[in-house]
Amino acid sequence: MKKIGFIGIGIMGKSMVRNLMKAGYEVAVYNRTKSKAEDVVAEGALWCDTVAQCAAGRDVVISIVGYPKDVEEVYFGEGGVIAHADPGTCVIDMTTTSPKLAVRIYENARKKGLKALDAPVTGGDTGAKAGTLTILVGGDQEAFETCLPVFEAMGKNIRYEGKAGNGQHTKMCNQIAIAGALSGACEAIAYAKAVGLDPQVMLDSISTGAAGSTQLSNVASRILKDDYDPGFFIKHFIKDMKLASEEAEAAGAKLGVLDYVLDMYRDLETEGLGDLGTQALIKYYEK
Repeated sequence: MKKIGFIGIGIMGKSMVRNLMKAGYEVAVYNRTKSKAEDVVAEGALWCDTVAQCAAGRDVVISIVGYPKDVEEVYFGEGGVIAHADPGTCVIDMTTTSPKLAVRIYENARKKGLKALDAPVTGGDTGAKAGTLTILVGGDQEAFETCLPVFEAMGKNIRYEGKAGNGQHTKMCNQIAIAGALSGACEAIAYAKAVGLDPQVMLDSISTGAAGSTQLSNVASRILKDDYDPGFFIKHFIKDMKLASEEAEAAGAKLGVLDYVLDMYRDLETEGLGDLGTQALIKYYEK
C-alpha cells in the first residue's frame, strides 16, 4: 500500500501530504486551485489535473475538502472518486461532513468493489503539521486495520469508532464540546476585562486547574495577542455546528449551548468575519 491519491490541499491537507511523503508514500494530489499545491508538488508530490486522475491507480484515496457539497462532488460528481478508483482501493473521506453522507459513500463504494472509511480529524493546523492528529474512523474494521499505517503517518490518537458514519458522529461530539469550551473561555476573558483583572494572569491561573482545556490554554492565548489567523475557520466551524445541530434534532437531543454558540458565530459571519479563526468569537463579546 504505497500509492496514495490526496484531494484537498488546504491548511490541513498540505501538512498531511507532507507527513505521508515523509513516511515513504508516493502521493498524487489534486486541488481545485493548483497554485495552493505548488509547494508540495515541488517537494515531491505528483500533480493530477482531475479528481479522476488522482483516484485511478492508487491503493488509497484520501479527501479533505470544505463542505458536504464539495464531498458530494468529489465522490459522486462526473469524474468522481467512486467511478474512477480501482476495485479494492480504500477511499477515505477525512472532511468533517454529514454522517448520512458518509454512509452513502460507504454503500456506493461497496457496490463498486471499494472499501470506504469516514475519518474526520481534530487537532487543527498544529496537529496536522506535527503529525499528531486525532483521527476518528468509521467503517469496516478490516478496512481500518489495513489503512492503519496510513493513519499513523498523520496522527497519534487513532480511534476505530464502529460502523460507517460513526467517525462523523464522534466528530460531531468533538465540535459540540469545543463550542462550549471556547465560548466559556471567551466569557472568562470578557469577565476578567470587565472587572479589571489581567487576562493573561487569569488564564495562567485557571488553565491548569479544573477549568483547563485546549481552548483555554491554547486558543484563548491567541486572543490576548490579537491573533485571529485561522487554525480553523469560523465559516467551517459554522458548517460543523450546523451539521451537529441537525443530527441532534433528528435524534431528539436538545443542545442549547451548541445552538447559542452557533447563533453567535452566524452573527460574526454576517459581519464578514467568516475567514477568521474560531478564537475571533471574542469579538462577539466586545460589541
